[in-house]
Amino acid sequence: MTDNAVKGPASYFPSIEKKYGRPVAEWKDLIRASPLTKHMELVGWLKSEHGLGHGHANALVAHTLAEDSAR
Repeated sequence: MTDNAVKGPASYFPSIEKKYGRPVAEWKDLIRASPLTKHMELVGWLKSEHGLGHGHANALVAHTLAEDSAR
């Protein structure tokens, strides 16, 4: 039996899309277009400029930076 439940930062994605009305891909594009590069700078920017909660901002940044470092 396999556990197909989404874990980690991606587990926040459905609630992020529902709460803020943008697809996750759009948030990732915004993060990648930002001149900021450090994790907590990006989290703070999403919170102050886009009104995201800390957990949602942190999940988006963590997932995006992990994807980019894997490339």
